[in-house]
Amino acid sequence: MGKVAFFLVFVFLCLEIHSFSIEEVSKHIDSHAGEYVEMLREWVAVESDSSDLSKRDKVEEMMKITAKKLRDMGGDVELLDTGVQTLPSGQIIPLPSLVTAKFGSDASKPTVCVYGHVDVQPALKEDGWSTDPYNLTEIDGKLYGRGASDNKAPVLAWLHAVEAYLAVHKELPVNVKYFIEGMEEVGSTGLDEMVEKLKDSFFGDVDYIIVSDCGWLSTKPAVTYGTRGNCYFLAEVKGPKLDLHSGVYGGTVIEPMTDLIGLLDALIDARGRILIPGINEAVAPLTEEEKKMYEETEFDLEKYKNKIGVERLMYDTKVDILSHRWRYPTLSIHGIEGAFSASGTKTVIPARVVAKFSIRQVPNMDPKIVETQVTDYLNSMFALRNSPNTLKISMVIGAKPWLADFKDPIYVAAERAIQRVFGLKPDRIREGGSIPVARTLQDVTGKKIIMLPIGGYDDGLHSQNEKMNRYNYIEGTKLFAAYLQEVSQLKR
Repeated sequence: MGKVAFFLVFVFLCLEIHSFSIEEVSKHIDSHAGEYVEMLREWVAVESDSSDLSKRDKVEEMMKITAKKLRDMGGDVELLDTGVQTLPSGQIIPLPSLVTAKFGSDASKPTVCVYGHVDVQPALKEDGWSTDPYNLTEIDGKLYGRGASDNKAPVLAWLHAVEAYLAVHKELPVNVKYFIEGMEEVGSTGLDEMVEKLKDSFFGDVDYIIVSDCGWLSTKPAVTYGTRGNCYFLAEVKGPKLDLHSGVYGGTVIEPMTDLIGLLDALIDARGRILIPGINEAVAPLTEEEKKMYEETEFDLEKYKNKIGVERLMYDTKVDILSHRWRYPTLSIHGIEGAFSASGTKTVIPARVVAKFSIRQVPNMDPKIVETQVTDYLNSMFALRNSPNTLKISMVIGAKPWLADFKDPIYVAAERAIQRVFGLKPDRIREGGSIPVARTLQDVTGKKIIMLPIGGYDDGLHSQNEKMNRYNYIEGTKLFAAYLQEVSQLKR
Protein backbone atom coordinates (compact mmCIF):
# COMPACT_ATOMS: atom_id res chain seq x y z
CA MET A 1 0.00 0.00 0.00
CA GLY A 2 2.91 2.31 0.79
CA LYS A 3 4.36 1.81 -2.70
CA VAL A 4 0.98 2.51 -4.29
CA ALA A 5 0.58 5.71 -2.26
CA PHE A 6 4.10 6.80 -3.19
CA PHE A 7 3.40 6.13 -6.84
CA LEU A 8 0.17 8.16 -6.75
CA VAL A 9 1.95 11.08 -5.07
CA PHE A 10 4.69 10.88 -7.69
CA VAL A 11 2.18 10.95 -10.54
CA PHE A 12 0.31 13.82 -8.92
CA LEU A 13 3.50 15.84 -8.57
CA CYS A 14 4.42 15.16 -12.20
CA LEU A 15 1.02 16.37 -13.33
CA GLU A 16 1.30 19.43 -11.15
CA ILE A 17 4.73 20.28 -12.56
CA HIS A 18 3.43 19.68 -16.10
CA SER A 19 0.48 22.02 -15.53
CA PHE A 20 2.48 24.61 -13.60
CA SER A 21 5.03 24.82 -16.37
CA ILE A 22 2.57 25.91 -19.05
CA GLU A 23 0.63 28.16 -16.69
CA GLU A 24 3.73 30.14 -15.74
CA VAL A 25 4.90 30.35 -19.33
CA SER A 26 1.44 31.59 -20.40
CA LYS A 27 1.50 34.25 -17.68
CA HIS A 28 4.90 35.40 -18.91
CA ILE A 29 3.56 35.63 -22.46
CA ASP A 30 0.55 37.68 -21.35
CA SER A 31 2.72 40.06 -19.35
CA HIS A 32 4.98 40.67 -22.37
CA ALA A 33 2.24 40.96 -25.01
CA GLY A 34 2.87 44.66 -25.52
CA GLU A 35 6.58 44.02 -26.15
CA TYR A 36 5.72 41.31 -28.67
CA VAL A 37 3.51 43.72 -30.61
CA GLU A 38 6.25 46.34 -30.62
CA MET A 39 8.77 43.82 -31.94
CA LEU A 40 6.35 42.88 -34.71
CA ARG A 41 6.08 46.59 -35.49
CA GLU A 42 9.88 46.79 -35.85
CA TRP A 43 9.94 43.74 -38.12
CA VAL A 44 7.07 44.94 -40.33
CA ALA A 45 8.88 48.28 -40.78
CA VAL A 46 11.62 46.47 -42.71
CA GLU A 47 10.48 46.36 -46.35
CA SER A 48 11.85 42.87 -46.99
CA ASP A 49 10.16 42.42 -50.38
CA SER A 50 12.14 39.63 -52.03
CA SER A 51 10.52 40.23 -55.44
CA ASP A 52 11.97 43.74 -55.72
CA LEU A 53 15.68 43.61 -56.57
CA SER A 54 16.13 47.15 -55.28
CA LYS A 55 15.06 45.91 -51.84
CA ARG A 56 17.29 42.85 -51.59
CA ASP A 57 19.41 44.77 -49.09
CA LYS A 58 16.28 45.07 -46.93
CA VAL A 59 15.81 41.30 -47.08
CA GLU A 60 19.40 40.80 -45.95
CA GLU A 61 18.83 43.38 -43.20
CA MET A 62 15.80 41.35 -42.06
CA MET A 63 17.88 38.18 -41.95
CA LYS A 64 20.46 39.92 -39.76
CA ILE A 65 17.76 41.30 -37.45
CA THR A 66 16.37 37.76 -37.07
CA ALA A 67 19.83 36.36 -36.33
CA LYS A 68 20.50 39.06 -33.73
CA LYS A 69 17.22 38.36 -31.95
CA LEU A 70 18.05 34.65 -31.76
CA ARG A 71 21.55 35.42 -30.44
CA ASP A 72 20.11 37.76 -27.82
CA MET A 73 17.94 34.83 -26.69
CA GLY A 74 21.09 32.75 -26.17
CA GLY A 75 20.93 30.58 -29.28
CA ASP A 76 23.76 29.09 -31.28
CA VAL A 77 23.16 31.08 -34.48
CA GLU A 78 24.61 31.06 -37.99
CA LEU A 79 24.04 33.27 -41.02
CA LEU A 80 24.66 30.96 -43.96
CA ASP A 81 25.71 31.97 -47.46
CA THR A 82 23.11 30.60 -49.91
CA GLY A 83 24.99 31.42 -53.12
CA VAL A 84 24.04 33.67 -56.02
CA GLN A 85 21.15 34.23 -58.39
CA THR A 86 21.52 34.74 -62.14
CA LEU A 87 18.93 37.19 -63.49
CA PRO A 88 17.37 36.97 -66.98
CA SER A 89 19.65 39.86 -67.98
CA GLY A 90 22.68 37.77 -67.10
CA GLN A 91 23.47 39.84 -64.03
CA ILE A 92 24.59 37.81 -61.02
CA ILE A 93 23.54 38.95 -57.55
CA PRO A 94 24.01 37.38 -54.09
CA LEU A 95 21.05 35.61 -52.49
CA PRO A 96 19.96 36.63 -48.98
CA SER A 97 21.55 34.72 -46.12
CA LEU A 98 19.74 31.89 -44.39
CA VAL A 99 19.46 31.84 -40.59
CA THR A 100 19.88 28.69 -38.52
CA ALA A 101 19.75 28.59 -34.74
CA LYS A 102 19.91 25.95 -32.05
CA PHE A 103 18.65 25.90 -28.45
CA GLY A 104 19.54 22.87 -26.37
CA SER A 105 21.50 19.71 -27.14
CA ASP A 106 20.12 17.20 -24.64
CA ALA A 107 20.23 13.84 -26.42
CA SER A 108 17.50 12.51 -24.12
CA LYS A 109 15.01 15.08 -25.47
CA PRO A 110 13.30 15.24 -28.88
CA THR A 111 14.54 17.90 -31.27
CA VAL A 112 12.11 20.01 -33.29
CA CYS A 113 12.99 22.37 -36.13
CA VAL A 114 10.84 25.41 -36.87
CA TYR A 115 10.78 26.61 -40.49
CA GLY A 116 9.77 30.17 -41.31
CA HIS A 117 10.45 33.06 -43.67
CA VAL A 118 10.78 36.80 -43.11
CA ASP A 119 10.51 38.10 -46.67
CA VAL A 120 7.21 39.60 -47.81
CA GLN A 121 5.06 40.31 -50.85
CA PRO A 122 5.10 43.76 -52.51
CA ALA A 123 2.91 46.46 -50.95
CA LEU A 124 2.17 50.10 -51.74
CA LYS A 125 -0.27 52.43 -49.98
CA GLU A 126 -1.69 53.44 -53.36
CA ASP A 127 -2.55 49.80 -54.14
CA GLY A 128 -5.58 50.19 -51.90
CA TRP A 129 -4.21 49.86 -48.37
CA SER A 130 -6.14 51.73 -45.70
CA THR A 131 -2.92 52.20 -43.70
CA ASP A 132 0.79 52.40 -44.43
CA PRO A 133 1.69 48.74 -45.15
CA TYR A 134 5.07 49.07 -43.44
CA ASN A 135 3.83 50.85 -40.34
CA LEU A 136 2.07 48.28 -38.14
CA THR A 137 -1.29 49.80 -37.22
CA GLU A 138 -3.62 48.33 -34.61
CA ILE A 139 -7.36 48.82 -35.19
CA ASP A 140 -9.90 46.97 -33.05
CA GLY A 141 -7.40 44.28 -32.07
CA LYS A 142 -6.18 43.77 -35.64
CA LEU A 143 -2.52 44.40 -36.46
CA TYR A 144 -2.33 45.67 -40.06
CA GLY A 145 0.93 45.53 -42.00
CA ARG A 146 2.65 43.71 -44.83
CA GLY A 147 4.09 40.45 -43.55
CA ALA A 148 2.18 40.64 -40.27
CA SER A 149 0.56 37.26 -40.89
CA ASP A 150 2.80 35.99 -43.69
CA ASN A 151 5.10 35.17 -41.97
CA LYS A 152 6.66 37.57 -39.48
CA ALA A 153 4.20 37.20 -36.58
CA PRO A 154 4.27 33.37 -36.67
CA VAL A 155 8.08 33.40 -36.74
CA LEU A 156 8.15 35.83 -33.83
CA ALA A 157 5.59 33.74 -31.94
CA TRP A 158 7.94 30.76 -32.15
CA LEU A 159 10.78 32.93 -30.87
CA HIS A 160 8.65 34.30 -28.02
CA ALA A 161 7.54 30.79 -27.01
CA VAL A 162 11.13 29.64 -26.55
CA GLU A 163 12.06 32.95 -24.93
CA ALA A 164 9.22 32.56 -22.40
CA TYR A 165 10.32 29.04 -21.46
CA LEU A 166 13.89 30.18 -20.94
CA ALA A 167 12.77 33.14 -18.84
CA VAL A 168 10.52 31.04 -16.58
CA HIS A 169 12.30 27.69 -16.38
CA LYS A 170 15.81 28.33 -17.72
CA GLU A 171 15.49 25.32 -20.01
CA LEU A 172 13.26 23.89 -22.73
CA PRO A 173 11.19 20.69 -22.67
CA VAL A 174 12.70 19.83 -26.09
CA ASN A 175 15.67 20.93 -28.16
CA VAL A 176 14.62 23.60 -30.67
CA LYS A 177 16.19 24.57 -33.98
CA TYR A 178 15.21 27.34 -36.39
CA PHE A 179 15.57 27.35 -40.16
CA ILE A 180 14.55 30.75 -41.52
CA GLU A 181 14.83 31.99 -45.11
CA GLY A 182 14.29 35.21 -47.03
CA MET A 183 13.23 34.08 -50.51
CA GLU A 184 9.98 32.17 -49.90
CA GLU A 185 7.76 34.67 -51.68
CA VAL A 186 9.71 34.21 -54.94
CA GLY A 187 10.01 30.43 -54.89
CA SER A 188 12.66 29.87 -52.21
CA THR A 189 15.55 30.27 -54.65
CA GLY A 190 18.60 28.44 -53.31
CA LEU A 191 16.71 26.67 -50.51
CA ASP A 192 16.63 23.18 -52.02
CA GLU A 193 20.41 23.16 -52.31
CA MET A 194 20.80 24.32 -48.70
CA VAL A 195 18.43 21.64 -47.37
CA GLU A 196 20.39 19.01 -49.28
CA LYS A 197 23.66 20.41 -47.96
CA LEU A 198 22.45 20.44 -44.33
CA LYS A 199 20.41 17.22 -44.28
CA ASP A 200 23.04 15.20 -42.38
CA SER A 201 24.48 18.00 -40.23
CA PHE A 202 21.87 20.54 -39.16
CA PHE A 203 18.87 18.26 -39.77
CA GLY A 204 20.62 15.07 -38.69
CA ASP A 205 19.32 15.00 -35.10
CA VAL A 206 15.94 16.62 -35.85
CA ASP A 207 12.89 14.49 -35.04
CA TYR A 208 10.10 16.76 -36.30
CA ILE A 209 9.86 19.85 -38.54
CA ILE A 210 7.14 22.44 -37.91
CA VAL A 211 5.81 24.86 -40.54
CA SER A 212 3.53 27.71 -39.46
CA ASP A 213 3.22 29.46 -42.82
CA CYS A 214 -0.53 28.95 -43.22
CA GLY A 215 -3.84 29.94 -41.60
CA TRP A 216 -7.11 28.75 -40.08
CA LEU A 217 -10.19 28.04 -42.18
CA SER A 218 -12.57 29.88 -39.83
CA THR A 219 -12.46 31.44 -36.37
CA LYS A 220 -11.74 27.96 -35.06
CA PRO A 221 -8.09 26.79 -34.62
CA ALA A 222 -6.85 24.16 -37.05
CA VAL A 223 -4.07 21.75 -37.92
CA THR A 224 -3.06 21.55 -41.57
CA TYR A 225 -2.21 18.13 -42.99
CA GLY A 226 -2.03 18.76 -46.73
CA THR A 227 -1.32 21.28 -49.47
CA ARG A 228 -1.79 21.22 -53.22
CA GLY A 229 1.16 21.46 -55.55
CA ASN A 230 1.27 23.59 -58.68
CA CYS A 231 2.24 23.19 -62.32
CA TYR A 232 2.53 26.58 -64.02
CA PHE A 233 2.50 26.68 -67.83
CA LEU A 234 3.27 29.12 -70.61
CA ALA A 235 1.61 28.57 -74.01
CA GLU A 236 3.19 30.73 -76.70
CA VAL A 237 1.67 31.20 -80.17
CA LYS A 238 3.74 33.06 -82.78
CA GLY A 239 2.58 34.21 -86.19
CA PRO A 240 3.59 37.19 -88.32
CA LYS A 241 7.02 38.76 -87.83
CA LEU A 242 5.49 41.94 -86.34
CA ASP A 243 2.22 43.29 -84.96
CA LEU A 244 -0.33 44.11 -87.65
CA HIS A 245 -3.12 46.65 -88.23
CA SER A 246 -6.48 44.86 -87.97
CA GLY A 247 -8.05 47.06 -90.65
CA VAL A 248 -5.31 46.39 -93.17
CA TYR A 249 -4.57 42.74 -92.43
CA GLY A 250 -7.66 41.46 -90.56
CA GLY A 251 -9.33 38.63 -92.46
CA THR A 252 -6.20 37.77 -94.43
CA VAL A 253 -4.02 36.22 -91.72
CA ILE A 254 -4.69 33.52 -89.13
CA GLU A 255 -4.27 35.45 -85.91
CA PRO A 256 -2.17 34.06 -83.02
CA MET A 257 -4.64 35.43 -80.47
CA THR A 258 -7.52 33.53 -82.07
CA ASP A 259 -5.50 30.31 -81.95
CA LEU A 260 -4.57 30.91 -78.33
CA ILE A 261 -8.12 31.65 -77.18
CA GLY A 262 -9.25 28.46 -78.88
CA LEU A 263 -6.62 26.46 -77.01
CA LEU A 264 -7.53 28.00 -73.67
CA ASP A 265 -11.19 27.19 -74.26
CA ALA A 266 -10.18 23.54 -74.73
CA LEU A 267 -8.57 23.33 -71.29
CA ILE A 268 -11.62 23.57 -69.02
CA ASP A 269 -15.41 23.53 -69.29
CA ALA A 270 -18.00 25.90 -67.80
CA ARG A 271 -18.33 23.72 -64.67
CA GLY A 272 -14.62 23.82 -63.92
CA ARG A 273 -13.86 20.30 -65.15
CA ILE A 274 -10.36 19.93 -66.61
CA LEU A 275 -10.61 18.51 -70.14
CA ILE A 276 -7.02 17.27 -70.45
CA PRO A 277 -7.05 13.44 -70.65
CA GLY A 278 -5.46 11.70 -67.66
CA ILE A 279 -5.62 14.58 -65.19
CA ASN A 280 -8.82 13.66 -63.36
CA GLU A 281 -8.12 9.93 -63.59
CA ALA A 282 -4.94 10.30 -61.51
CA VAL A 283 -6.69 11.79 -58.46
CA ALA A 284 -6.90 9.71 -55.28
CA PRO A 285 -10.58 8.87 -54.59
CA LEU A 286 -12.50 10.65 -51.82
CA THR A 287 -12.93 8.30 -48.87
CA GLU A 288 -15.95 8.17 -46.57
CA GLU A 289 -13.73 9.11 -43.61
CA GLU A 290 -12.49 12.18 -45.47
CA LYS A 291 -16.00 13.16 -46.51
CA LYS A 292 -17.22 12.90 -42.91
CA MET A 293 -14.35 15.08 -41.75
CA TYR A 294 -15.30 17.75 -44.30
CA GLU A 295 -18.90 17.62 -43.09
CA GLU A 296 -17.73 18.28 -39.52
CA THR A 297 -15.37 21.11 -40.48
CA GLU A 298 -16.52 24.59 -39.50
CA PHE A 299 -17.07 26.47 -42.76
CA ASP A 300 -19.81 28.96 -43.66
CA LEU A 301 -20.63 29.12 -47.38
CA GLU A 302 -22.43 32.47 -47.07
CA LYS A 303 -19.50 34.11 -45.28
CA TYR A 304 -17.17 32.64 -47.87
CA LYS A 305 -19.23 34.13 -50.72
CA ASN A 306 -19.46 37.50 -48.98
CA LYS A 307 -15.73 37.54 -48.30
CA ILE A 308 -14.83 37.16 -51.98
CA GLY A 309 -17.83 39.12 -53.28
CA VAL A 310 -19.70 36.64 -55.48
CA GLU A 311 -23.37 35.68 -55.66
CA ARG A 312 -22.86 32.05 -56.59
CA LEU A 313 -20.08 29.48 -56.17
CA MET A 314 -19.13 26.63 -58.48
CA TYR A 315 -20.73 24.11 -56.09
CA ASP A 316 -23.59 24.30 -53.59
CA THR A 317 -22.46 22.16 -50.63
CA LYS A 318 -19.71 22.55 -48.05
CA VAL A 319 -18.24 19.14 -48.86
CA ASP A 320 -18.03 19.93 -52.58
CA ILE A 321 -16.47 23.35 -52.00
CA LEU A 322 -13.86 22.07 -49.54
CA SER A 323 -13.10 19.07 -51.75
CA HIS A 324 -12.47 21.22 -54.80
CA ARG A 325 -10.50 23.72 -52.76
CA TRP A 326 -8.25 21.12 -51.12
CA ARG A 327 -8.15 17.72 -52.76
CA TYR A 328 -9.12 18.01 -56.42
CA PRO A 329 -7.02 19.57 -59.18
CA THR A 330 -8.09 22.95 -60.53
CA LEU A 331 -7.03 24.86 -63.63
CA SER A 332 -6.83 28.65 -63.58
CA ILE A 333 -6.04 30.99 -66.48
CA HIS A 334 -3.98 33.92 -65.22
CA GLY A 335 -3.36 36.16 -68.19
CA ILE A 336 -2.08 36.69 -71.73
CA GLU A 337 1.24 38.35 -72.36
CA GLY A 338 1.44 40.35 -75.57
CA ALA A 339 -2.26 41.19 -75.64
CA PHE A 340 -3.36 44.82 -75.57
CA SER A 341 -4.53 45.52 -72.01
CA ALA A 342 -4.04 49.23 -71.46
CA SER A 343 -6.91 51.69 -71.29
CA GLY A 344 -8.21 53.11 -74.55
CA THR A 345 -8.46 51.39 -77.92
CA LYS A 346 -5.80 49.88 -80.14
CA THR A 347 -6.68 47.98 -83.33
CA VAL A 348 -3.70 45.65 -83.28
CA ILE A 349 -3.21 42.02 -84.23
CA PRO A 350 -0.48 40.79 -81.85
CA ALA A 351 2.26 38.80 -83.59
CA ARG A 352 3.10 36.84 -80.47
CA VAL A 353 0.94 36.02 -77.45
CA VAL A 354 1.70 33.92 -74.37
CA ALA A 355 -1.01 32.46 -72.16
CA LYS A 356 -0.24 31.77 -68.52
CA PHE A 357 -2.20 29.09 -66.68
CA SER A 358 -1.66 26.69 -63.82
CA ILE A 359 -2.98 23.35 -62.59
CA ARG A 360 -3.05 22.72 -58.84
CA GLN A 361 -1.65 19.29 -58.04
CA VAL A 362 -3.13 16.75 -55.62
CA PRO A 363 -2.32 13.14 -54.67
CA ASN A 364 -1.62 11.04 -56.77
CA MET A 365 -0.56 13.46 -59.53
CA ASP A 366 3.04 13.77 -60.72
CA PRO A 367 4.17 17.12 -62.23
CA LYS A 368 6.39 15.39 -64.81
CA ILE A 369 3.47 13.33 -66.07
CA VAL A 370 1.17 16.37 -66.02
CA GLU A 371 3.71 18.29 -68.12
CA THR A 372 3.58 15.58 -70.79
CA GLN A 373 -0.22 15.36 -70.65
CA VAL A 374 -0.68 19.11 -71.09
CA THR A 375 1.92 19.41 -73.83
CA ASP A 376 0.57 16.46 -75.84
CA TYR A 377 -3.05 17.58 -75.48
CA LEU A 378 -2.46 21.19 -76.53
CA ASN A 379 -0.29 20.13 -79.45
CA SER A 380 -3.05 17.78 -80.63
CA MET A 381 -5.73 20.47 -80.28
CA PHE A 382 -3.51 22.95 -82.10
CA ALA A 383 -2.97 20.48 -84.95
CA LEU A 384 -6.74 20.28 -85.43
CA ARG A 385 -6.80 24.02 -86.15
CA ASN A 386 -4.45 23.52 -89.14
CA SER A 387 -2.81 26.84 -88.33
CA PRO A 388 0.43 28.10 -89.92
CA ASN A 389 1.36 29.68 -86.58
CA THR A 390 3.71 27.96 -84.14
CA LEU A 391 2.95 26.72 -80.62
CA LYS A 392 5.42 26.27 -77.78
CA ILE A 393 4.44 24.85 -74.38
CA SER A 394 6.69 25.14 -71.34
CA MET A 395 6.19 24.32 -67.65
CA VAL A 396 8.03 26.84 -65.46
CA ILE A 397 6.91 25.57 -62.04
CA GLY A 398 6.40 21.93 -61.06
CA ALA A 399 5.66 21.75 -57.32
CA LYS A 400 4.40 18.47 -55.87
CA PRO A 401 1.48 18.21 -53.41
CA TRP A 402 2.12 17.38 -49.75
CA LEU A 403 -0.02 15.18 -47.52
CA ALA A 404 0.57 14.03 -43.93
CA ASP A 405 -1.18 11.56 -41.63
CA PHE A 406 -3.30 13.54 -39.16
CA LYS A 407 -3.38 10.45 -36.92
CA ASP A 408 0.38 10.64 -36.43
CA PRO A 409 1.49 11.36 -32.83
CA ILE A 410 2.86 14.79 -33.81
CA TYR A 411 -0.63 15.79 -34.94
CA VAL A 412 -2.24 14.25 -31.88
CA ALA A 413 0.16 16.32 -29.77
CA ALA A 414 -0.86 19.48 -31.68
CA GLU A 415 -4.54 18.78 -31.09
CA ARG A 416 -3.87 18.31 -27.36
CA ALA A 417 -1.99 21.62 -27.25
CA ILE A 418 -4.85 23.41 -29.02
CA GLN A 419 -7.32 21.86 -26.57
CA ARG A 420 -5.24 23.16 -23.64
CA VAL A 421 -4.89 26.71 -24.96
CA PHE A 422 -8.19 27.28 -26.77
CA GLY A 423 -10.39 24.74 -25.01
CA LEU A 424 -11.75 23.09 -28.14
CA LYS A 425 -10.96 20.45 -30.73
CA PRO A 426 -9.35 21.90 -33.88
CA ASP A 427 -10.46 21.44 -37.45
CA ARG A 428 -8.28 19.22 -39.61
CA ILE A 429 -7.76 21.09 -42.85
CA ARG A 430 -5.79 21.19 -46.07
CA GLU A 431 -4.48 24.20 -47.97
CA GLY A 432 -5.58 24.85 -51.54
CA GLY A 433 -2.36 26.72 -52.21
CA SER A 434 1.18 25.43 -52.44
CA ILE A 435 3.87 25.45 -49.77
CA PRO A 436 6.65 23.58 -51.64
CA VAL A 437 9.10 23.80 -48.75
CA ALA A 438 7.09 21.21 -46.79
CA ARG A 439 7.51 18.61 -49.52
CA THR A 440 11.18 19.55 -49.98
CA LEU A 441 11.95 19.21 -46.28
CA GLN A 442 10.11 15.90 -46.08
CA ASP A 443 11.68 14.35 -49.19
CA VAL A 444 15.26 15.49 -48.56
CA THR A 445 15.52 15.08 -44.79
CA GLY A 446 13.13 12.16 -44.33
CA LYS A 447 11.70 13.88 -41.23
CA LYS A 448 8.07 14.13 -40.21
CA ILE A 449 6.44 17.47 -41.04
CA ILE A 450 3.52 19.19 -39.35
CA MET A 451 1.81 22.45 -40.28
CA LEU A 452 0.55 24.30 -37.23
CA PRO A 453 -1.07 27.64 -38.18
CA ILE A 454 -2.03 30.61 -36.02
CA GLY A 455 -3.10 33.05 -38.75
CA GLY A 456 -6.76 34.02 -39.11
CA TYR A 457 -8.94 32.98 -42.04
CA ASP A 458 -9.41 36.64 -43.01
CA ASP A 459 -5.81 37.85 -42.67
CA GLY A 460 -5.56 38.85 -46.33
CA LEU A 461 -2.24 37.22 -47.16
CA HIS A 462 -0.67 38.72 -50.31
CA SER A 463 -3.55 41.22 -50.45
CA GLN A 464 -4.24 44.78 -49.38
CA ASN A 465 -4.71 45.32 -45.65
CA GLU A 466 -2.93 42.14 -44.55
CA LYS A 467 -3.26 41.74 -40.80
CA MET A 468 -2.70 39.48 -37.81
CA ASN A 469 -5.19 39.52 -34.96
CA ARG A 470 -3.53 40.40 -31.66
CA TYR A 471 -5.48 37.49 -30.15
CA ASN A 472 -4.06 35.01 -32.66
CA TYR A 473 -0.55 36.35 -32.17
CA ILE A 474 -0.51 36.12 -28.37
CA GLU A 475 -2.61 32.97 -27.99
CA GLY A 476 -0.65 31.46 -30.86
CA THR A 477 2.54 32.04 -28.88
CA LYS A 478 0.97 30.13 -25.98
CA LEU A 479 -0.03 27.37 -28.39
CA PHE A 480 3.53 26.98 -29.61
CA ALA A 481 4.78 26.81 -26.01
CA ALA A 482 2.16 24.18 -25.14
CA TYR A 483 3.04 22.21 -28.26
CA LEU A 484 6.69 22.00 -27.25
CA GLN A 485 5.56 20.56 -23.92
CA GLU A 486 3.31 18.03 -25.66
CA VAL A 487 6.08 16.96 -28.04
CA SER A 488 8.34 16.32 -25.07
CA GLN A 489 5.90 13.60 -23.97
CA LEU A 490 6.06 11.68 -27.27
CA LYS A 491 7.88 8.38 -27.47
CA ARG A 492 10.83 8.66 -29.81
